[in-house]
Amino acid sequence: MIYCVLFEDTPGRETLRQQHMAAHLEFLASRGQQVQGAGPLLENGEGQGGMWIVEAGSAEDVQELVQADPFWPTGLRKSVRILEWRQVFREGARV
Repeated sequence: MIYCVLFEDTPGRETLRQQHMAAHLEFLASRGQQVQGAGPLLENGEGQGGMWIVEAGSAEDVQELVQADPFWPTGLRKSVRILEWRQVFREGARV
């Protein structure tokens, strides 16, 4: 199954983000095709959180992945939502 993972960051923790960014990106890269996409969510150019598109067997598997991320123990993440996603359009066409 495909999941959309929405992260909301704790305000005022930009220093933590920068300190752990290299380890976070290395972690994402090490997951191969499991993490199909990832990136920041911005408002007026300012980071507010992030989003991942993940392929996994269950929401519990995704939660384990989230908790393995080097960002997790830092307190950077204020909240996380794991939602099953069903893609119906890709590249302008229905799938």
